[in-house]
Amino acid sequence: MSMDAPFIAIADEDELKPAQMKRISAGGKKLLLCNADGKHYVVDEMCSHEDYSLYLGCIQNGRIKCSLHGSYFDLETGQPTVEPACEPIHTYPVKIAQGKIWVDPS
Repeated sequence: MSMDAPFIAIADEDELKPAQMKRISAGGKKLLLCNADGKHYVVDEMCSHEDYSLYLGCIQNGRIKCSLHGSYFDLETGQPTVEPACEPIHTYPVKIAQGKIWVDPS
């Protein structure tokens, strides 16, 4: 049984421990599934400041850090909270159902 389109299953509900992330492809986009203190978020993989993978950074206090220049982004809103980044990253709706994590990449 599948969720309402356009949601896509991307991981098992218990796959990621807090502060872990997983690279995913959904809807033709490169995304990151992030576990911040037990809550799951999906954001663009690439930093909005430079074309650099946020997967190489870390998750702290509900934010993801870009390890290239030290920018932080709020995982809930995608807004940059520390310079030099000034453009937000996209965030995507996440649901948990049937033991899976689902994202709407549209």
